[in-house]
Amino acid sequence: MEIKSAVTLLAALAQETRLSVFRLLVEQGTDGLPAGQIAERLDISPATLSFHLKELTHAGLTLSRQEGRFVIYSAHYEAMNGLLSFLTENCCAGSPCDATASACAPSKR
Repeated sequence: MEIKSAVTLLAALAQETRLSVFRLLVEQGTDGLPAGQIAERLDISPATLSFHLKELTHAGLTLSRQEGRFVIYSAHYEAMNGLLSFLTENCCAGSPCDATASACAPSKR
């Protein structure tokens, strides 16, 4: 992943409502949720949610599909995993990383 792409993804998540929406969609798995249910669960007005979903989709963090009269949104796991890989690619002093290993923990100096 290029640094510009990582910045775009991080910028999209650097807002409380968008981060909440994205986390909810990650929890839902690939089935996703209709926009109305997202709005209900997070107590967000439809207009506000529409704005934030547009930002997440534009950044590539969410996908949408039409099912009848509903638009279903889901997390784009490939983009999320790409960002996580980018953020951790140089961890552990270049050694393969086990996130639970103490080698990945900051050293105490």
